[in-house]
Amino acid sequence: MTRVHRFAVLAFAVSASSIIAQQPAPTTAATAPNADTSYIDAQGTAHVTRVVPIPDTISSEAKRALAVAYPDQDPPASLSQRRAGTDAYTASARVQWTKICPNTIEEAKIAGVPVRIVTPENITEANKDKVLIDLHGGGFNSDSGSYTESIPIAYYTKIKVVAVIYRLAPESPYPAAVDDSIAVYRELLKTYKPDHMIIYGTSAGAILTAEVAARIKQLGLPMPAALGIFSGMGDFARDGDSLAIYALFGFSGHLDPPGTGPHDPEYVAKTDPKDPVLSPIYGDLHGLPPTLFVTSTRDLLLSGTVNLHRAYIQAGVDAHLVVFDALTHAFWYDSHMPEAIEANHMMADFFVKHLAQ
Repeated sequence: MTRVHRFAVLAFAVSASSIIAQQPAPTTAATAPNADTSYIDAQGTAHVTRVVPIPDTISSEAKRALAVAYPDQDPPASLSQRRAGTDAYTASARVQWTKICPNTIEEAKIAGVPVRIVTPENITEANKDKVLIDLHGGGFNSDSGSYTESIPIAYYTKIKVVAVIYRLAPESPYPAAVDDSIAVYRELLKTYKPDHMIIYGTSAGAILTAEVAARIKQLGLPMPAALGIFSGMGDFARDGDSLAIYALFGFSGHLDPPGTGPHDPEYVAKTDPKDPVLSPIYGDLHGLPPTLFVTSTRDLLLSGTVNLHRAYIQAGVDAHLVVFDALTHAFWYDSHMPEAIEANHMMADFFVKHLAQ
């Protein structure tokens, strides 16, 4: 396995034979279905199999990424294994992205919160009074995105990025990550004008971006110039359709049938899943800044992203949605994929357009 985008293989690998022995045998070419089936039960639940070829609408690099198979009966990883895997992935991703997007990275603290400050090699004098705030992905319990989300965006915008290393669940559930992000935002407001600031994130960071925007409004703080919600959601009370269809790598890998209860209970903890900051789709979204939503058709958070986009539109927000064909969750992390470069440029161009000159 050489492609850096395959980060979750490290995060989910388990070597304990006792755990593996409890798992059903993985599906093989000999046992995989080769025809479509569909049965809808009395409750409307669909019991389906589908044979889905890779479309010709995507690059050869994307096709190779989709052809990587993950066993559908992989056992779950422990939290320590997941974190070790994401740490290894992010270290590799930093090297890969820096080859394309030269930078300097400073480890620091802002308002007592750890941050990574990514300064692109090509930063312009005119952009030194602007800052982008990245809220990283990683399922709220690890960091898979503080490099992959900040290095290319900093380089393509020619603007400094502050990646917030917020507290993680389950040790620090909601609202710890929101509180840390707000603390950094408040402190940066002392140096930067709000219309010279943008908040964005991927996956858990996209969810957190929407939560932070809701909290900014609740607190009466000035809004940033724009938001970027890249493969996220705004509703912990209800699972969207795509969570029942796709795993982290689309059709590949283990996928449990949908259960009951709130999405990501270790992050939600004792909070009402319909809390209007935790789940902004239940709150008043009027007055939020222009927002770019990005997802893809094999993204497990496709439904969450488009549902929150609809809610923003209904509230009169200047919200834009881009959906890439056939690609999987957070595919823009993969520095080898042309679509990832395209997506990062798209995000960067949106940010530059909405920052005051």
